[in-house]
Amino acid sequence: MAREDWPPGPPEIWAGIDAGKGYHWAVALDADGETVFSTKVINDEAQILALIDTAAGRADEVRWAVDISGRASTLLLALLAVHDQHVVYVPGRTVNRMSGAYRGEGKTDARDARVIADQARMRRKDFARLDTPPELVSALRILTNYRADFIADRVRLVNRLRDLLVGICPAAERAFDYSAAKGPVVMLTEYQTPAALRRIGVKRLTTWLERRKVRGAQTVAAKAVEAAQSQQITLSGEKRAAKLVCELAHQLLALDERIKDNDREIREAFRTDERAETIESMPGMGPIPGAEFVAIVGDLSGYQDAGTPGLSCRPGPGRPGLRAPYRELPQAQALQPASALAVLYVRPGLDDAARPLQGLLPQETGRRAVAQPSSAVPCPPPSRCPVGNPA
Repeated sequence: MAREDWPPGPPEIWAGIDAGKGYHWAVALDADGETVFSTKVINDEAQILALIDTAAGRADEVRWAVDISGRASTLLLALLAVHDQHVVYVPGRTVNRMSGAYRGEGKTDARDARVIADQARMRRKDFARLDTPPELVSALRILTNYRADFIADRVRLVNRLRDLLVGICPAAERAFDYSAAKGPVVMLTEYQTPAALRRIGVKRLTTWLERRKVRGAQTVAAKAVEAAQSQQITLSGEKRAAKLVCELAHQLLALDERIKDNDREIREAFRTDERAETIESMPGMGPIPGAEFVAIVGDLSGYQDAGTPGLSCRPGPGRPGLRAPYRELPQAQALQPASALAVLYVRPGLDDAARPLQGLLPQETGRRAVAQPSSAVPCPPPSRCPVGNPA
């Protein structure tokens, strides 16, 4: 049936989409909560465009709602934005909790999509609108998320290495902080067992480490040989464990280099933002925290007022004064550490460099508030330079 032959539909419908990597499920409801259509949509441009066309033909106005604002829904959100569609974000947490209020017990994509659409229909002002972020913000989100994955991988590698090392020589495992010091990890690429460390000795091990530009090579060598001297017995499985420790040590060093390269890309991308100099001038905000901040807040257009960012970074059950509209922020803006916004200090009346962040945070209240003279503008501590002013 051609679009012009469709029977007249309701003036407004709500289309909920349960987004996924391979496919999405879309359910549209009218103002009475009756199903207009329910369909599976492959995560493909042609099928998504067909869905948009179908929804547009069923009503005068379509309001879309999605439960994922990450990579899985990137194509979907981009196509909706190109066609000037109104899209809101319904958090998965909301969908999960509200599912129990609907008929049926099985969890299916169609059921979740219906819950998303129905929540958007009933709570029309509670959910934040999703817009396509600028290219720089998208790039920083990818890079900072990639960095978080690297850090998680590094933690796992260090834990595996320490676990294996305990089975070879507990004293050597206790001797160093392998997560913070590079020298001991370099040593483990060649010498893993107490017998090998005793054979090479402090002097030759120091020379070997110095050739590899290890800081404090003599200290590292002395502590390693001392730990090896405390254990004369060879433990079961030591040979195989030593090979795995060598492999993990090489992986850890390679991962550190990848993290350095990623950090360099983040710094370069972040410093192309016009707000970078202002953000970095704040105490505790270097290029990496600054990039994470920009990735979270974007261009600040998604916040309703100056108080919204402060509330959105402090959600939690039972938190007093947190109203529903602020709990339902997009995933990129919600559930973020309070420190990303709490460290910001922008004094009113600064030059143009500081204006993009001016009025971002509400004034501190309660026991953390600091009394200020009634006639004076709040000033930072004497040791701090106000944002936007030359040192």
